[in-house]
Amino acid sequence: MGKVEASILWKGPLESGESLLAAISPDDPSSFQAELIPNGEFSELRIRVMSSSLGQSRSSVDDILACLSASESGLASVRKHSDES
Repeated sequence: MGKVEASILWKGPLESGESLLAAISPDDPSSFQAELIPNGEFSELRIRVMSSSLGQSRSSVDDILACLSASESGLASVRKHSDES
């Protein structure tokens, strides 16, 4: 079989990027590479998923996006509560 690569690119505030990177770090690091590239107050989170099949790649991307989404929701909730204080 061939080789499959998929990329996820997120851009936003550096603090959020750090939290998002931390959210996916416990996952299986052999299936993807992630790096946070700071640019002043902002950053770019680059995630590259590598696998030997489309099904495995899809599963890894789904898992990563679920972690990122949960982290993003948590960050939004924290911001909302801190704005109300």
